Amino acid sequence: MAKYLVTGGAGFIGSNLTRFLLGKKHRVTVLDNFATGKRKNLAGLEGRIELIEGDIRDRRTVDRAIAGAKAVFHEAALGSVPRSVEDPMTSHDVNVNGTVCVLEAARAAGVKRVIFAASSSAYGDQRVSPKIETMVPMPISPYAANKVACEGYMRAYAAVYGLETLCLRYFNVFGPYQDPAGAYAAVIPAFVSRLLAGQRPVVFGDGQQSRDFCFIDNVCQANWLAANAPAGVCKGQALNIACRRRTSLNQILRQIAKLLKVKVQADYKPTRAGDVKHSLADVALARKTIGYVPKVFFEEGLTKSIEWYKANLD
Repeated sequence: MAKYLVTGGAGFIGSNLTRFLLGKKHRVTVLDNFATGKRKNLAGLEGRIELIEGDIRDRRTVDRAIAGAKAVFHEAALGSVPRSVEDPMTSHDVNVNGTVCVLEAARAAGVKRVIFAASSSAYGDQRVSPKIETMVPMPISPYAANKVACEGYMRAYAAVYGLETLCLRYFNVFGPYQDPAGAYAAVIPAFVSRLLAGQRPVVFGDGQQSRDFCFIDNVCQANWLAANAPAGVCKGQALNIACRRRTSLNQILRQIAKLLKVKVQADYKPTRAGDVKHSLADVALARKTIGYVPKVFFEEGLTKSIEWYKANLD
C-alpha cells in the first residue's frame, strides 16, 4: 500500500482520482485550499483520506502534504479560460508558481514521480486536426500559457534533477462531481443543470464548435497508467488524453435533450475571448507510451453523468 498525494483533490478531477486510488487500496493525502474545490466532493471519504487544507504556493504546507508520498498527482489549478482572461496575474501565480512549489517540494522529499494535469488548450486554435504532441504549442489564453509553462518546468526538472514527470494533456473532461454552477461552469454540467431546472442553456458562439470530450473514468485510468509507466518514458513529455472523437455543442444539446426527454431552445451569445473553435486529439503516443486506451466514450459517459446529476443536484 503506497501513499499518493493528490493536489486539488477536492476538485472535479481530483476527487474522482482520489476515489479511484482508494479503490486500489492505497493511502491518499488530499491538498486543497477550497478556492474552487468543494468539500462535498469528498463526502463519505472522512477517515479514509488525510485532508490538508492549504495552498500549493505555500511551501511549508506542501512539504507536510508530500512527506512519504510515492508520487504526486498534480491536479490543483485555477481553471477556466475566461477567468484567466479577466485576471491573468492570479492565474499565473496559482498555476505556474504553485506548480514550481510542488516540484521543489517533490525534489526535496525524494518523491519518485509527478504526474501533471496539462491541457489541450496548449494547442490553441491551430487548424491541423487531430492535435498531435509534436505540434508546437500556440496558447491563445493566459490559462493555456500557464499550462504550457508548467509543461516546461516538468521537462526541466526531469532533465536537471532526475525527477520523473509526465504531462497529461486532458481534452474536455466531464463526469460526476463536475460543478454546474457559476460563471465558469463547464459546458456539459451547465447544459444539464439548466435543462433539469427548465431553463434555456447558454451557448457561447454558434454551437458548431466541437470538442473531444473525455469521460472522467478514462482520465483516472490514464493517471494510474502514468504513475506505473517505465521510468525511461517519464521525462516530462506531454501525452494527449482523450477519445479521438469530436462532438459539437449543438450535438451535445440534442443528445442531452433526448436523454432528459425535454425540448431544448438554446440562448446563443457572442463567442468568448480565448475560446478554441475545434479540438480533436490523436492518442497514439499515449497508447504507445503508457498503454492508454479510452474505455468509456461520449454517449455512455453522458448517460452516466446525467444519472449522477439527477441524483445529486439540489
